Amino acid sequence: MSKYAPLREYLKRQKLSEVILTFGEIEDIIDAPLPKNAGTHQWWANIVNPEPGRVQREAWRAAGYDAFLLPRSRVKFQKVG
Repeated sequence: MSKYAPLREYLKRQKLSEVILTFGEIEDIIDAPLPKNAGTHQWWANIVNPEPGRVQREAWRAAGYDAFLLPRSRVKFQKVG
């Protein structure tokens, strides 16, 4: 099971088309710290990439969301479609 599976399950339960979470809230959900590079836009990129190791992207995409890094260590998850 992926470290980010709890985030996927959290997002699947959401009824809103947009969910904004702080890094701290995400860390509480996954019960682990985010990596240092989570502060970069590339880490939250929604591009489908054949490069392995992007389990975080697979988590929010499997829940039907795209992710967007916001100022002040926040992330907007927006439903796709």
